[in-house]
Amino acid sequence: MRIAVLASGRGSNLRALLDARAAGRLDAAFVGTFSDRPGAGALEIARAAGIPAHALPPRAYADRAAHDEALFSAVADVQPDLIVCAGYMRLIGDAAVARFAGRMINIHPSLLPAYRGLHTHQRALDDRVPVHGASVHYVTAALDGGPVIAQAEVAVRADDDAERLAARVLAREHRLLPACVALIADGRLRQLDDAVALDGTRLTRPLRLGDDDRLH
Repeated sequence: MRIAVLASGRGSNLRALLDARAAGRLDAAFVGTFSDRPGAGALEIARAAGIPAHALPPRAYADRAAHDEALFSAVADVQPDLIVCAGYMRLIGDAAVARFAGRMINIHPSLLPAYRGLHTHQRALDDRVPVHGASVHYVTAALDGGPVIAQAEVAVRADDDAERLAARVLAREHRLLPACVALIADGRLRQLDDAVALDGTRLTRPLRLGDDDRLH
């Protein structure tokens, strides 16, 4: 499977994907990494791994639609089977979402549908929820609203602040995302309208990441 990665930050989830491939847990070719931030660490990780890396800063374009058109035309040029948004922090317009419908996934630091958008860890702490976590979902026009593939749970501790909680969630993200991508790469997982199908069967709930780092 040919994979393109979109990332805005340090690239730790990209590194997790590359580590999974190196360990034989993911059968995929990474054909491009794309960012809205020229200084993003993800681009350096990609270059070090021999993956073409591209930065398209939004300020170089007239508006979001123009930036989306340029970015996703560049993505289309590498002919990906799957686009993985791994810490890509910009909203994606409807036209780009429709162009790659069923072929774009995102990892989000909450147990969706809870805490869509930003500042998820602090919002979870403010609500005093006992369990927080991360979700991988297909990208649709709704913000963090596409069909959820799988989730990883993290217990919230009494002494947590947003930074400590975020670190533990991120560690689980590094297991969750490669596990989801591996199922897609193996042809076992796909979007089915507003749901997810595993081995041809529509899921009635998101898969869960177990302590064995497998999805159940």
